[in-house]
Formats: sequence, structure tokens, C-alpha cells
Amino acid sequence: MPGIDECLSGAMAIPGARAASLVDWSSGLALGSLGDSPTGEHETSAAEATDLVRAAVESQTFTVTEDRRAPLEDIIVTAGRSYHLIRFIDTVFDNRLVLHLWLDRAEGNLAAARFRLQALTDELVLG
Repeated sequence: MPGIDECLSGAMAIPGARAASLVDWSSGLALGSLGDSPTGEHETSAAEATDLVRAAVESQTFTVTEDRRAPLEDIIVTAGRSYHLIRFIDTVFDNRLVLHLWLDRAEGNLAAARFRLQALTDELVLG
């Protein structure tokens, strides 16, 4: 079972990956990062990703179905030359972690990257 380093390395092995960070969105801190940062600093990118995650989590539009609350799985942001995939991580102790992947649009495949992130987060062992 892979830990944080293996998870980030696996994310960076995705074709087109420019950066990967494991972020605690309750605090806005990056628990680990690899690659370049879209802002030049991984801490700034983690804080900005946290703002986006909190907005989505607090929105009833994205989290409520007809009869119950539905957990968010991921957030995808499309930018000029890149995609940002933010995958929520289910943990036994707290569901406040996300894996943020910065993906080059020309070199990456959004669907394949999304499925790979799902597999990486499902296998991730924290502790």
C-alpha cells in the first residue's frame, strides 16, 4: 500500500503531469508536493486550492441530491493550457485531504488522469 511519497510519484508519472500535491484543506497546508507549482510556490497553490475546495464543499448545489448529501469526488478546473484535478481522499480519521494534480492540456489526457488519480487515492495509506 503506497504512502504519500509513492502517491505523489504515481501522480507525477501521469502523462502531462506538471505538479502534484497532497493538501489538507482544513488548514490549507501541503503535506507533500512534487514538480513545479502553478504559482511558483507549493504553499500558495495549496492555499488557493483549499479556497476552491471549501467553496465547493460548502455549496448545496454541489453536495445535495434529492434526499441526501452526496460526497464530492473531484473538482476539475480548465485553464488556458492546463487542467487542475482535485481529488477528494476518503480516510478513516478525517475526510479533509485532497490530491491536486496540475496537468498540461497538450500532453495529458483528462479522463485517463482522473481515473489514475482515483486509483492512487483509493490505494493511499496514511499513518
